[in-house]
Amino acid sequence: MRAPSATSIFAMLSLMLVLSGLDQTVLSTALPSIVDSLHGQHLAPWVFSAYLMASTAVMPLYGKLADRWGVRRPLLVATAIFTLGSLACALATSMPALVGARALQGLGGGGLMTMTMLAVTSIYPQPAERGRRMGLLGAVYGISTLVGPLVGGLLLQVASWHWAFMINVPLAGLAWLVMQRSAFGASRPAQHRLDLAGAALLALGLTSLLLATRGDLGAQSQWLAAAAGCALLLAWGWLASRVEDPVLPLTLFRSRPFAATAAVSILNGVALFATVVFLPLYLQRGLGYSAIGSAGHTFPLMLGVMLAAQVSGRALRGGHSVGVLTAVAAALMALGFVGLTAVLWWAHVAAWAMGVALFPVGAGLGLMFPLVTVVAQRSAPVAQMGVATAIPVMLRSLGGALGVAALGEGLSRHMAQASAAGIASREQAVASGVASICLWCCLAALAALGLSRGMQLRPAARPAETGAPAKTPA
Repeated sequence: MRAPSATSIFAMLSLMLVLSGLDQTVLSTALPSIVDSLHGQHLAPWVFSAYLMASTAVMPLYGKLADRWGVRRPLLVATAIFTLGSLACALATSMPALVGARALQGLGGGGLMTMTMLAVTSIYPQPAERGRRMGLLGAVYGISTLVGPLVGGLLLQVASWHWAFMINVPLAGLAWLVMQRSAFGASRPAQHRLDLAGAALLALGLTSLLLATRGDLGAQSQWLAAAAGCALLLAWGWLASRVEDPVLPLTLFRSRPFAATAAVSILNGVALFATVVFLPLYLQRGLGYSAIGSAGHTFPLMLGVMLAAQVSGRALRGGHSVGVLTAVAAALMALGFVGLTAVLWWAHVAAWAMGVALFPVGAGLGLMFPLVTVVAQRSAPVAQMGVATAIPVMLRSLGGALGVAALGEGLSRHMAQASAAGIASREQAVASGVASICLWCCLAALAALGLSRGMQLRPAARPAETGAPAKTPA
């Protein structure tokens, strides 16, 4: 039997990235039906949080395993875990069981988001073609994240909520079979023991920080979780500076482009998740649109992501400056958020105008997706490319979770103050609150614009292509 072609493998990688992206947002419309079926309203937020915490915590470990085993084996493991977790979610008969299954699903999903991008590097070693493929993956990921609520709403119209999970099983199973017959991502001999203690400390620290974003825990528990997270991460940092092969090498951050990319990834996560969470919230709760109706009004965001990600890939293929592309992406996002703020303040009932302002936000996000991956990979030694690929993805998820939690708390306070001040309508109160969120997102985009110069890479061949020692770009 012939081995699958590079095109077939890339199609399966794209499929897995679609499934992992959808799983972050598809439940926003399916969750009410799940609660009605399984009860346990108090556990409803944990259906999201369990997946997010598990997936974020394991991303660095998957990257390190890819550096030691090659990308194929960790990718197959992640796909298998994700498939089993999806099946367990579909068969869950109680909310505690569903939350546990979502955590299992997240343990696989965290690997998919990292391994798919790293696999492209193995399949397409030529920098020009790799940049184009990264652009396509950026479009796939951005669109799958954004259309999750629409997909959830459509599934509920034709089937039960179980199919929000069950649909993953045959598709992920097909991808596993194709990739299992493929040969890519050769392993490298490991010279040191795997830093399991560091991996555990890092995972627990990240999980504790994400727990601190859960408002239903209460203020005291949130502060305790935040303190525990900081203490665990400090312990991990101390250990990482002393072991020979840490799960996440701190030396990567000595590279100016890599450090700038890490910071931009956090800011990008804030902008992405705030847009996905709060604008549909306004359209549905402020203007009364259905989930499908609000998805229609956010279509320009998806269109911007899709078109700009492909433009970014072609620009990388053509050798254009990464720093300039990053600056353009950040400027487009800032412009879009300024437009959204103006619409929400002065024309908040004009949903069409909001759609117009969303296009440059989507274009900026689409341009940025492949850039952070390419810069992270090119500014790291070949032996650390796996974990270097994982770090921006992890930081984007972490920045998104922390940013949404902080902005959501600000929106809650704004709504309480608006109610006390006697603002005429809830619609106006939500509009002004989301406008403030857009301003914060604009500041995040401007901060990314300031960091864009630091992401500039010097022209240099990758060690994997020349056999030369790794160079750290200035």
